[in-house]
Amino acid sequence: MQLLSERRHYIDWIRVLAFFLLIFFHCAMPFVTFGWEVKNAETSVGLSRLIYWLHQWRLPLLFFISGVGIYFSLQRRSVGMFAGERIVRLFIPLLFGMFFLTPAQVYIERLQRGQFRGSYAEFYPTVWELVPYPDGTLTWSHLWFVVYLFVFCLLLLPIFALFKLKAVNTWKEKITDRLTNPVVLGALVIPFTFYYFTLYLDYPEQQSLFNDWFLFVSSITLVLYGYLLGGSNTFWKTCEQFRLYYLGTAIICIALLFYGYWWALELPKINDNRLYIYGILNSVHIWTLILALIGFAKKYLNFSTPFLTYTNQAVYPYYILHQTVIVVAGYFVVQWSLPIAVKLLLLICICFLVIAMLYHWLIKPFILTRILFGLKPKETNKKRERAIVTP
Repeated sequence: MQLLSERRHYIDWIRVLAFFLLIFFHCAMPFVTFGWEVKNAETSVGLSRLIYWLHQWRLPLLFFISGVGIYFSLQRRSVGMFAGERIVRLFIPLLFGMFFLTPAQVYIERLQRGQFRGSYAEFYPTVWELVPYPDGTLTWSHLWFVVYLFVFCLLLLPIFALFKLKAVNTWKEKITDRLTNPVVLGALVIPFTFYYFTLYLDYPEQQSLFNDWFLFVSSITLVLYGYLLGGSNTFWKTCEQFRLYYLGTAIICIALLFYGYWWALELPKINDNRLYIYGILNSVHIWTLILALIGFAKKYLNFSTPFLTYTNQAVYPYYILHQTVIVVAGYFVVQWSLPIAVKLLLLICICFLVIAMLYHWLIKPFILTRILFGLKPKETNKKRERAIVTP
């Protein structure tokens, strides 16, 4: 297996663009037909369809890229050092977010629903009652991604340690090279199809870690795939070479899924042929779209810019902050007498502006805030740093 030795700018671009897409996704949530922390009086069915499609693949892509980041991180440190770093860069920001950021989202939700009428200063002490949401205030909310990734890292530590052994790693590289055949690579979708058949109905997505087996197993599989495939130069070249085939397959699946399921937002509810068709189409759609996006990024985005250098570090604090800023700003925006499109655009602009100011002047310059938001205590030279750092 040939290892990549140069800086992989296209992976940085995937990560940055995927997280920025996440900001658009959550800015749109007040205007869709399904529930969220803050809601607009008028909703958009068309926007709901778009958001539901984005929801299928945006976080699977990030879990896969996180697995790639784990691979490169372990090339430069021991498993013990890696575990310690995950505690600092995942667990500490998670605790900080749960106690000092996400309570504002619960406050706004209850304020809009008429479940609380006091000030935030009166509401905030309820978080220290340590009662989980929805009965209480304590919640990880959008930081569930960090929770899952942290748990995955801990659970997979024995595998990471095993592959540190030279003989085992040599065996892994031989197997990985065989997996990078374009047909075999496409066939890696089979486990996801199986998850749809066996777990999708019984364990609907909750983002609660416990009793959330469909999301949990699907996500850890993607992390493991990223770890196993990410170090293979052949894998990235295969995605680039066959990107149009993967994209075409994904588009066909998307068309069929919208026709049969997403246009009316009628998803399978019983174990019948509709479930089997949906499981096959959606698992193939998600996996081939991930491969296609990787291929296009490899082809067209293997370059760096000052924007990429800056945002590649900023994207994790942006992620930690974004939903709280959106919920608070959205509470006021939805009260304005404006069309949905204008409100959405304003909310996106407000979100980026507020987070950019907080990051540049409050988080980036200080050691304490850097640690609380998952950054290294000191800035590193990105041109010399080879690892892909993912939350």
